[in-house]
Amino acid sequence: MNVLLLYLLFLKATLTSFSGPSSLPMVRNDFVVHRHVLSDRELNIAMVAGRAGPGPNGLYLVSVGYFIDGVPGAIAGALALITPAFLILPMMRWLRRSASHPRLRGAIRAVVLASVGLVLATALPLARDAVTGAVPLGIVVATFLLLSFTMVESAWVMLGAAALGLAVKLGT
Repeated sequence: MNVLLLYLLFLKATLTSFSGPSSLPMVRNDFVVHRHVLSDRELNIAMVAGRAGPGPNGLYLVSVGYFIDGVPGAIAGALALITPAFLILPMMRWLRRSASHPRLRGAIRAVVLASVGLVLATALPLARDAVTGAVPLGIVVATFLLLSFTMVESAWVMLGAAALGLAVKLGT
């Protein structure tokens, strides 16, 4: 795939999202559904690789770029991640003056709600690929309940889920 096109598709995903994972629907649509240069499994692996280390939530784009085009693809993903930061500086000056306008606040709320809907719609096909049996489903449900209804740190929940999954895999 052309590296410039890859960068532009990544840039579109980062410019139209509010945080890292909210770009996932656009990334999946561009690379899995339309261009078929990535599978759902590879996208899942890229998400895990991007979320496993420290750094921004959108870091998974570097892994996606690497899956698609090796080191040049990873560089395209990294550049697309930092480009919005340079674009936001001039916009902040304008937004500071008009941030209290009711129409702008309503538009921002609508975009955030639409983004949540897209993330949920994208999560279902990825979950179908990742949750392959009763044990992974149990881990997903337990993780959701722990993160939603307790004050347990997410790092401990992820570590416990990983340990349980590894123990089950080694036991079979």
